[in-house]
Amino acid sequence: MEAKSILSKLIPYKQGKQTKEIQEEFGLNRIVKLASNENPYGYSDQVKKTLLQALPDFNIYPDGYTAELRTVLAQKLEVEESRLVFGSGTEEIIQMLCRTYLVPGSNVVTPAPTFGQYKHYSLIEGAEVKEIEVTADGYHDLDKMLDAIDEKTRIVWLCSPNNPIGTVIPKESFEAFINRCPKHVLVAFDEAYFEYVDPKANIDVLSFLENHNNLIVMRTFSKAYGLAGLRIGYGIANRTIIEKVNVVRGPFNTTSIAQQAALVALTDQTFIKDTYEKNKAVKATFEKFLKNIGWKYFHSETNFILVETPISGLDVFQYLLERGFIVRPGELLGMPNTIRVSLGTEEDMKELQHVLLELHNEAIEK
Repeated sequence: MEAKSILSKLIPYKQGKQTKEIQEEFGLNRIVKLASNENPYGYSDQVKKTLLQALPDFNIYPDGYTAELRTVLAQKLEVEESRLVFGSGTEEIIQMLCRTYLVPGSNVVTPAPTFGQYKHYSLIEGAEVKEIEVTADGYHDLDKMLDAIDEKTRIVWLCSPNNPIGTVIPKESFEAFINRCPKHVLVAFDEAYFEYVDPKANIDVLSFLENHNNLIVMRTFSKAYGLAGLRIGYGIANRTIIEKVNVVRGPFNTTSIAQQAALVALTDQTFIKDTYEKNKAVKATFEKFLKNIGWKYFHSETNFILVETPISGLDVFQYLLERGFIVRPGELLGMPNTIRVSLGTEEDMKELQHVLLELHNEAIEK
């Protein structure tokens, strides 16, 4: 049997070593994972109590329409229920958009660096990927992205805050962009880290949906809500887009337990506020530490910081790994000589800073 030719040029996602494997390899008692931008504070106690008390009937298929969650989320977002689509994390929404809109010979425009799955799924559908480098300070170069659009462009991917950098698109810049963007192009706006953004920097992208039928906004329960292991996210757009995407969506693509957990998580906004405040405090402390040792970093509106390193990011990654800390080397993210550090608890970050200071002093001595 012959598969798509493009698949021979792509590789499947490769997960890092498991914590137990790392502990055994380096003789460590504890591993601090700061690589996947997960919530170090877990998830809402209300979710935990609900799932322990009322496990769903696993022999019954889940609600394919996600009705109960749909109603509550629509009320919270103040949108019509028909404008929502759910997926197994935001990543499945991305995959569904590619299946819906892309054909061989079409193209997409994306910032670089950014979340790698935009490119991955676009290539699988036979589309050309036009990557536009971010500005020197890490922001989308929206003017150049507009210039890259042509009659074959089907999707423009925007990521705000952008992974792996953490910068957000300013409201004025986005407004100018979407007003100039051709109507035949879908603007896919990924807000996976929405709950971490300072309210002053939030551009309220949902307010643009009313006048722009070529816009879809994507969000997830994986990050601030702490439900990464359950895989559930959603998209908000006009009915026409949602109807088309639903054609390629699997009939039971989100599990009963994921739907129930997300529903309860939505009701506990105190947990989200606490997560935001703790993250904000930890981020400020870590930024101060980086300034004190002279390491540059990109401004971030997320739960991670991209740090420029005095030596190879891969070498820093290995140094930290051997001492029980897992971060993401920039070489794997399109940003050599950097590391992306997910922000952990106050205790975790204090320990990390101690190890980074040792590395910094060793680098100076050399």
